[in-house]
Amino acid sequence: MPWEMSSADARRALVVLMAVVFVNMAGFGVVIPLLPFYGRAFHASTVAIGAMFSAFAMGQLFAETFWGRLSDRWGRRPVLIITISGAALAYLGLALAPNMATAIAVRLLAGLTSGNISTIQGYLADITPAEQRPQRMGHLGAAFNMGFVTGPGLGGLLAKPSLGAVGFALPLITAAGLAGLAALGVALFVRETRDPSYAARPQPHRLETLKAAFSHPVIARVLIAAFIVVAGFAGIEATYGLWTQARFGWGPREMGFAFMAIGVTGSIGQGLITGALARRFGPAHVLSWGLAVVGLGMLVQLFSPTWPVAIAGLFTVAFGQSITFPNISALISQSAPADRQGEVLGLNMAGNCLARIGGPIWASAAFAHLSIGAPFATAAALIAPGWLLARQVAARVREAV
Repeated sequence: MPWEMSSADARRALVVLMAVVFVNMAGFGVVIPLLPFYGRAFHASTVAIGAMFSAFAMGQLFAETFWGRLSDRWGRRPVLIITISGAALAYLGLALAPNMATAIAVRLLAGLTSGNISTIQGYLADITPAEQRPQRMGHLGAAFNMGFVTGPGLGGLLAKPSLGAVGFALPLITAAGLAGLAALGVALFVRETRDPSYAARPQPHRLETLKAAFSHPVIARVLIAAFIVVAGFAGIEATYGLWTQARFGWGPREMGFAFMAIGVTGSIGQGLITGALARRFGPAHVLSWGLAVVGLGMLVQLFSPTWPVAIAGLFTVAFGQSITFPNISALISQSAPADRQGEVLGLNMAGNCLARIGGPIWASAAFAHLSIGAPFATAAALIAPGWLLARQVAARVREAV
C-alpha cells in the first residue's frame, strides 16, 4: 500500500509494472504498424482504414474515464487484469474477422476494454513522490517504447500479406498471447496500491470533475495542449503506412523495422533523458521543448526528398514525443488531488481518445482527396497552439513557486 510502501518496495513495484507494460505494449506494437496493410487485405478504402483506427479511439474515449474512476474505488490491480484480458480477446477477434465491417466492430470493442493507461499512471502516482514523477513517468514510457521495439519487428516478420487477410492471423494471435501473459503477470506479481479509504469518500459527479479540471490553470492548459497535439499525431499514425507505401514502396516488414527504431529512440529519451531534463528545468519547460522538436520532425518528413531524410524526421518526432508525453502526465498528476489521480489522468486519456477519433478521420480523407502530405502539414500546424499553451503552463508554474 502506498502509505506503507518503502522505497525498496516502490522500486520493485516499478520494475514489475514496467515488465507488465513492456509485454502488453509488445502485443500492441505487433498490431499497430500492420493495420493499414490488414485493411488493404480486405480491399478497404483509405477512409475505412482511418475508421478502424478511430473506432478503437472511440471505445477508449468512453473507457478511460470509466476505468480510471473505477480504479480509484475498486483498486488498480483488478482493473488492469480485466482490461488487459479484454485486449487479448480483441486481438483474437481481429485475427478471426471475416470482413472489414467486423474488424471495425472488433476494434471498437477493443477500445472499450483497453482504457487502462490512466490506471497504470495512477498506480505509478500511488507509489511515487510528486517530485519524482516526471522521471518515473519517463521510465514507464521507456517500457512502452521497448514494447514497440519488440512488437513491430515481430509483427513485420510474422505477417504474410501475400496471403490476404489470413496472412495477418499469426501476428494477431501472437499479440493475444502477449496480452494474456501481461494479464497473468498482473495477477501474480502486482500488489494493490490504492488507499482503501478513498472508496469510502464521496465521489463527485463526472461533470464536476470536468468543470474542476478545466477551471484549473495548469490542468486545463495541459489537457487542451495534449488534445491538439494528439489529434495531429493520430492522423499520421493512421496514414503513415500508406504514405511510405506511396512514397517509397514500403510494406509491413519495412514499417515494422521503422517502428522498432522509433521504440529505441523513445526508450532512450524517456528512460535516460526526460527525468534529468525535468529535474533541471521543470516539466513545463521540457514539455514546450518537446513539442517544438515534434513539430520540426513533422516538417522534415513532409518535405523529405528521400526515405533516409524521412527516417531522420521520424527519429526527430520520436525523440520529441519521448520528452513530451511523460511531462504531460507528470504535470497533471502533480496538480490533481491524491484521491482522484486515476480519474483526472483518465480525463486526459479520454481527451486523447477524442483526438484519436477525429485525427484519423480527417487525415485519411485529406490523404485520399487533398494530398498524401496533408496529414503531416496538419500535424505540424497543430503543434503551434500546443506549444503556446505549454509556455503558458510554464509561466503559471513559475508564478506558483
